[in-house]
Amino acid sequence: MIRIPIDGEVLEGDLALPEHASGVVVFAHGSGSGRDSPRNKLVAAVLNDAGIGTLLVDLLTPDEEQLDLQTRALRFDIPLLARRLEVATSAAPKDVPLGYFGASTGAAAALIAAADQTETKAVVSRGGRPDLAETVLGRVQAPTLLIVGERDPVVVDLNRRALQELHCEKELVIVPHATHLFEEPGSLERVAELARDWFLRWFYSSS
Repeated sequence: MIRIPIDGEVLEGDLALPEHASGVVVFAHGSGSGRDSPRNKLVAAVLNDAGIGTLLVDLLTPDEEQLDLQTRALRFDIPLLARRLEVATSAAPKDVPLGYFGASTGAAAALIAAADQTETKAVVSRGGRPDLAETVLGRVQAPTLLIVGERDPVVVDLNRRALQELHCEKELVIVPHATHLFEEPGSLERVAELARDWFLRWFYSSS
């Protein structure tokens, strides 16, 4: 576990760095989630097996998480999450390509961080809300993959609109039969495979 100081508080994270890593992916968790999310852990494990480093960070402190459980307010404070994500990125190795994996509202934070940090090589969004980062989508330079479940029609529509606003290399993949959390058999594994291939493609193209 690593500890990242910010605003007089400490964020906690888990860094996994395979030997000769092709890059490192910082995770931005979604609504009401954190670094212990089983879905993001599954994706991280697939990335690690492919030689990609991962940094899973709690973007809220324990006290903030408790407040958010009661009010649901902080999970939609995208500027706060994006700033926390950018600070957390400082804990990632500097000598390998950088990517972001964002889920739900965390995808908006990831896109803002990518727009601000032009050295970012790739972004993947899982069931994301890129519409919450609408004002920066045109500034994102990193190749961006949007992954959405077929049975998540509102989010599918939001991602289609966001795709039009992105001017970088981009792709939208709709996973058949999957709902918002990709709980159907094999659907989350498909997300992990898509993310792995996207990061490997752009990490190696930048080396």
